[in-house]
Amino acid sequence: MKITRMQCYHVAPRWMFLKIETDAGITGWGEPVLEGRAHTVETAVRELSEYLIGKDPSQINDLWQTMYRGGFYRGGPILMSALSGIDQALWDIKGKSLGAPVATLLGGQVRERMRSYRWVGGDRPSEVIEGMQTLLAQGINYFKLNGCDQMAMIASSRAIDDAVARVAEIRETFGNTVEFGLDFHGRVSMPMAKVLIHELEPYRPLFIEEPVLPEQANAYARLATQTHIPLAAGERLFSRFDFKSVLEAGGLAIIQPDLSHAGGISECFKIAAMAEAYDVAFAPHCPLGPIALAACLQIDFCCWNATLQEHSMGMHYNQQADLLDYVHNKADFMVEQGFFKAPHLPGLGVQIDEEMVLARSQQSQPWRNPLWRHEDGSLAEW
Repeated sequence: MKITRMQCYHVAPRWMFLKIETDAGITGWGEPVLEGRAHTVETAVRELSEYLIGKDPSQINDLWQTMYRGGFYRGGPILMSALSGIDQALWDIKGKSLGAPVATLLGGQVRERMRSYRWVGGDRPSEVIEGMQTLLAQGINYFKLNGCDQMAMIASSRAIDDAVARVAEIRETFGNTVEFGLDFHGRVSMPMAKVLIHELEPYRPLFIEEPVLPEQANAYARLATQTHIPLAAGERLFSRFDFKSVLEAGGLAIIQPDLSHAGGISECFKIAAMAEAYDVAFAPHCPLGPIALAACLQIDFCCWNATLQEHSMGMHYNQQADLLDYVHNKADFMVEQGFFKAPHLPGLGVQIDEEMVLARSQQSQPWRNPLWRHEDGSLAEW
């Protein structure tokens, strides 16, 4: 079997799908995208395809190393996102050719179902209580929300109080019938992270995500000594080599590599094993589309330390399309009482509606994250 063609499709709301074709008629799908930089990643996919066309898609390890090491310069969000989606598609082909889910090829299941959580509240968290009430009625009681609005490097007491009051209202309304993580989204400086995390202690959030920017990863261990709240991060780390220093330094209770940014299934399987050796939980980052989620679930069901799975169903970014709009086998991805079922179809287990992908790709518009500014006019972290 040889790879004959690789084609990218941009689709709403902010996703890019990759289809790899073979001379055996077996196709694989991946999701190589970097939110807001999809066209840049498409160029990287096209350049990497020079290593793949005419090659045997079953030789995933060698193809991965060739794409990673073959160009001398390596790593980073663009190249690793391109590599990630290609890797997903290669595993999809391998599973389909052997008639088995990827999780089976990686050693088999370690669990029967996977805990998920739902986003509430949007970029600037609002209507959180109403959102939780609606989802609770559907049997969902694990959530994530942005922990704060934009925050100055040295923020006012009002900004801190506003963020804490929102979390206090959740506990006052729901008690311990819900669990929720708080995403600081890298919006909080180290000095304010210390203050805000301390103030949030009584409300016992499930975790705090990206308490500081990844550029300040050396602060994770110091922050962890000052709180009992588990700290989570990793969506902006792009390989096991990035995670190596973070795990060695300590401080994180949960790592969150993104399977569309951190080397795909091949690399994130290794990252999960590294984290297990440090007694750190694994919770793949996934605010993207159905192929990315399918790849995450394959890993979740064969990694013992996989703990929580993010997904974008109903997410505030999903304008013009939602998570399962491009999927034929929607029932396989429905959340039941807060859990995903184990995948059972060969490959990634997702059957893509190619006609819809082709139609929507003709209408897709580039997505960009908003640019925020502080009250003094300086750029704020989104």
